[in-house]
Amino acid sequence: MDCIFCAIANHEIPSNVAYEDEQMICFHDLEPQAPVHVLAIPKKHIESLDDVKPDDEALLGHMMGKIKEIAATLELENGYRVVSNNGEDAFQTVKHLHFHILGKRKMTWPPG
Repeated sequence: MDCIFCAIANHEIPSNVAYEDEQMICFHDLEPQAPVHVLAIPKKHIESLDDVKPDDEALLGHMMGKIKEIAATLELENGYRVVSNNGEDAFQTVKHLHFHILGKRKMTWPPG
């Protein structure tokens, strides 16, 4: 499997890590869309939200619980946006489930 996010999770490709534990890693995006833009990914390869299995629910719950801690360490006290692009129409360019955490600027709506 040639998954760039798996390679980052396995430390085969360097990244600017914002948070890591045994289940997930969070790193700064190379093409940030906000002053703070990090990606939170599971270390387990899951292609998209459509591929989440019942066995993955604890992992995703863990990730969602950690996002507020990650946001606090990134000093996103005025708010932040969490986005997961799912599939081609949503512009999912890497086929590994990931959550964008964006902050330090006013977000607009609708997003795109």
